[in-house]
Amino acid sequence: MKEILTGLRGSHAATNVDAPDPALRGRTYAIPFETVWQAVVSLAGDGLRGWSIESADDQIGVLKAHALGGLLRPGIDVRVSIRLDHNAQTRVDLLARTRSGRHDLGRSRRLVAHFTDRLDRKLEAGPAQILDPRVLPAYGPGLGAEA
Repeated sequence: MKEILTGLRGSHAATNVDAPDPALRGRTYAIPFETVWQAVVSLAGDGLRGWSIESADDQIGVLKAHALGGLLRPGIDVRVSIRLDHNAQTRVDLLARTRSGRHDLGRSRRLVAHFTDRLDRKLEAGPAQILDPRVLPAYGPGLGAEA
């Protein structure tokens, strides 16, 4: 098992609210779900060179795509997850994984960072619309919300 994990190290990048790398924190937008969903589909469908959509389901908020790798570079499979968080803000997370499973020298991380940057621009999201989920109040049952 340890050998398998060692072989996969560096072959993927995933966003997480608490990631130490700001490029891997994903996005939380004060923008409606449908607007964000349409922007993601547009970017993955024809807004980014070498990308193609494999499946898209707005009911569960998941888009799966493939980004071409080029000569001697394997392609990257991408999963974009869009949902409403516990504050009813639109949360976007990504997982990018090389098809080869080998170390990708940071390509997956750069792809995630590039996608979120392009999504910000596509949405014309200003600082007031890109929220830091680490400082948002946690509303909901048992989390401090008043009923």
